[in-house]
Amino acid sequence: MTARRIVLVRHGRTAWNAERRIQGQLDVELDATGLEQARVVAPLIAALDPVLVWSSDLARARQTADTIAKEAGLVPTYDERLREFRLGEYQGMTHAELDARDPAAFDLFQRGEWDSIPGAETTREVAERFTAAVTDLAAALGPGETGVAVSHGAATRSGLVTFLGWPLELAHDLRALGNCARVVLEERSTGQWALASYNG
Repeated sequence: MTARRIVLVRHGRTAWNAERRIQGQLDVELDATGLEQARVVAPLIAALDPVLVWSSDLARARQTADTIAKEAGLVPTYDERLREFRLGEYQGMTHAELDARDPAAFDLFQRGEWDSIPGAETTREVAERFTAAVTDLAAALGPGETGVAVSHGAATRSGLVTFLGWPLELAHDLRALGNCARVVLEERSTGQWALASYNG
């Protein structure tokens, strides 16, 4: 069997990333740095000869995916299951504003313990929808083919560990993904998937 490959990509930078403002599912576009990051990473991913580019339907991911897909000669597919966490009341606040309002809540937020955020999705909910999308992407690949999924930092970490069958708590042990950083998954001869590289 010729191994299939999946490349998970975090979107490029937004002004809110630079401001340390919590985005969640608010629709923020890439800034000039983010657009350049997408332009730089696109040929690196295109060189892997992907046959599919799927993406979160949020603007920052769509813009990144559009750049990658254009370079690869593909048309992207947008899937809301690849969205970032919905972070309820925290969306739109800066880290400093949350810390000033509630230092204990900010400490939990910094540790990635988000299930208690009012109006937010749970980590399990995000992991399950992300995993469902990546499972469908894998099923759409033929032997030896590569697929790309453009998403968001926290959703990718939680979804990655769930897709690989690891305990969900291990997501906290993974370093935060940089903007336009990649995660590469490769299929073993057993049909199981393995982590080939992280935060590349």
